[in-house]
Amino acid sequence: MSADPRPGPDAEDTGPAAEEPATERPAAEEPTTEEPATEEEAAEQTADAAAAPPAAPRRQRRVAAALIAVLTLLLGFAIAVQVRATGTGGALEGAREEELVGILDSLDAREDQLRQQITDQRAALRDLSNTDSRSAAALEEAADRADALAVLNGTVAAEGPGLVMTIRDPQGRVRVADLLDAVQELRGAGAETMQIDGVRVGVSTAVTGDPGALRVDGRAVSAPYDVVVIGSPQDLQTAMSIPGGVVDRVGRQGGTVDIEQRDRVVVDALRPLDEPQYAQPQTD
Repeated sequence: MSADPRPGPDAEDTGPAAEEPATERPAAEEPTTEEPATEEEAAEQTADAAAAPPAAPRRQRRVAAALIAVLTLLLGFAIAVQVRATGTGGALEGAREEELVGILDSLDAREDQLRQQITDQRAALRDLSNTDSRSAAALEEAADRADALAVLNGTVAAEGPGLVMTIRDPQGRVRVADLLDAVQELRGAGAETMQIDGVRVGVSTAVTGDPGALRVDGRAVSAPYDVVVIGSPQDLQTAMSIPGGVVDRVGRQGGTVDIEQRDRVVVDALRPLDEPQYAQPQTD
């Protein structure tokens, strides 16, 4: 009995009819990375990524560029100043000796002037800083000026060196002009204050009357006329004794003049202080 050549049911069918398309399961979706087409493109992308600088270094480069620009400007300015200084030095090098001496003298004079100004300003500052001393000095100066004006106006008594002049007029011929000339010449010789027969002579003193009946500021005076003067005794006597002066004129009128120099005389006649009728102190 021969074997059955047909394959059994368990035999693998390798024929064309047995070939059926196999059913494939869908694969899980995975992210796909786009690959560069060629190795050259991949190399170019890598080089570009390495060449791109980050944001922070870029800002630092801008700041550095700005600093470099500022330093360049400063360097240019310094070079310009140096050039000018070099030019001035060259001009001085070409100057003559006389010109250089003149320049040095002017600089020394300017330095001395500035030093003096500094000294004056410091002294003024010290005076202004010391208020008490300044006030005391101002008050003292004001008091001295008031005393001097009072002596000149005849409102206070005064004493000092001077002379006593006695004008004798036995014939009663001494005129107003003779007495006024005596007052004017004494003032011209430096007389600071005087009185005639007990009448204080001031700036506005008036001599009136007739010979033998003279009046000083409205008060009657009679010969012999006693004139007491404070000033330099020698200068006052010289002024009275000059040729053609008071002594000569009184002598031509029949009178005489006796002059006695003294180390101390007293002028104690006082003048009333006149009140101004129209004038007022300026307030501005």
